[in-house]
Amino acid sequence: MNGSLSEHKAGKRRFTLYLPPSYSPDNSRRFPAVYVQDGSSLFQDQIELLESTFQQRRLPELVLIGIEPENRLDEYTPWPAASLSDRLPDFGGMGYDYLSDITNRFIPFIEENWNVTREPQSRGMIGASLGGLISMFALLRYPYMFEKIGSISGSYWYENAAETIHLSSLKPGTAHVFMSAGSEEGREKQSIQRHMLQNTKQVHQSLKEKGFTEDQLCFSIEKGAVHHRKYFCKQFTIALEWLYGKNRS
Repeated sequence: MNGSLSEHKAGKRRFTLYLPPSYSPDNSRRFPAVYVQDGSSLFQDQIELLESTFQQRRLPELVLIGIEPENRLDEYTPWPAASLSDRLPDFGGMGYDYLSDITNRFIPFIEENWNVTREPQSRGMIGASLGGLISMFALLRYPYMFEKIGSISGSYWYENAAETIHLSSLKPGTAHVFMSAGSEEGREKQSIQRHMLQNTKQVHQSLKEKGFTEDQLCFSIEKGAVHHRKYFCKQFTIALEWLYGKNRS
């Protein structure tokens, strides 16, 4: 790895920061910033691969900020909902408070302390599972802040999530959205999670109906993939290439 990976805190919030090989605090060059849910879990094993895409110029060099959730069942859910299992707590539904904190406090802290671009067209938010759900809701809530959204195996089974996106007044503007799902997701579930793939397709269709063009919206269904981190990590790199490659940065 030629870049650097380090742990930091912004107030009480912990995050992992990846700075690419060309980054220098003494240089005025600014890099696109990608805000990633669930800390570094999506990119810590992908750095070598990412840096090879930088070298091949398939991707511009990116700064990755892996935000640790305080409680992902609360922070990554847009409203409260009952648990899917007696063994798990209910979903807290604090997602809008979380997004407000990230948008109004956390991002300004990053932009004041590191050389990252401040334009929405290069500012990204990406996550997997519930992290993919709240990343999509970031676009609904703060469309003027984020124009690159990655929703990897987003939890659109979540109660009323697909319907809320469908009924929203979201306009595509200049946003780009990458969505992915595994063809086997939810197959063995007995709960509402069995509708995982179907609901993701529904959200994709809703965005198309809202005017997202093929250039603005990508939906990747990975054949044979289940809801698992190893598939999320693979899709993470694919998402970044689609969102930031092709001179989109």
